[in-house]
Amino acid sequence: METVLETRSLCKTYIVNKRQNNVLKNIDLTIVKGEMVAVMGPSGSGKSTLLYCVSGMDRVTAGSVIFAGQEITALDDDRLAELRLNEMGFIFQQMYMMKNLTVLDNIILPAVKAKKIRESRKQTVERGLALMRRLGIGEVGSNDINEVSGGQLQRACICRSMINSPKMIFADEPTGALNRASSDDVMNELLSLNREGTTIMCVTHDPKVAAKCSRVLYIVDGGIVGEKITGHFEVGEKELRDRERDLNNWLIEQGW
Repeated sequence: METVLETRSLCKTYIVNKRQNNVLKNIDLTIVKGEMVAVMGPSGSGKSTLLYCVSGMDRVTAGSVIFAGQEITALDDDRLAELRLNEMGFIFQQMYMMKNLTVLDNIILPAVKAKKIRESRKQTVERGLALMRRLGIGEVGSNDINEVSGGQLQRACICRSMINSPKMIFADEPTGALNRASSDDVMNELLSLNREGTTIMCVTHDPKVAAKCSRVLYIVDGGIVGEKITGHFEVGEKELRDRERDLNNWLIEQGW
């Protein structure tokens, strides 16, 4: 299988009040194409820091991060920003959008900025609208971002994350601000993208979300202490209940 992301002895340290805080400790991780990997652990364990470090949003203290065959820890800020724009997609709990732009304009903004896609603005708009229709929000493209629901806005964030056809999507608590129904809808869309081959890394505190992923990593005090292979999820309520029950039992064993 093609490796999309690999880390070797990754460490992240912060200095707070002259004290060294080792947030990540010697993380070795490999994610292959087509995986949907959940990262879980108690609050403050380093989950989000790991996502930020492997995606180049934060600098590592030691070790290496190899994304799509390229060592990214030595890249300067401009080259990292270009890599994130062209090859990665991001979804966050807080749905960061430009307030002065419509929903559609927010979605296509990364494509307008990207260098790898050569197309007219009309073509870019058509791709954005196609993504919106696919995710069931085709009717809100001209709306301001404060004129749509939280669930619709997070679907728009998924559209934005996909507009440049990224090699991998990084999602940090993508359902954390949503009710259960909207959370299920968002996860179903991510599952659909994953089944089509998009690689996804998802930080979550929600076992119901993690149960739909193909692998679950458990982090404690900056180190990966457990890993559970759950396999790709096929739609089915009984299968999902069984996966949730099995995952919850495993999480309890990990100290959840």
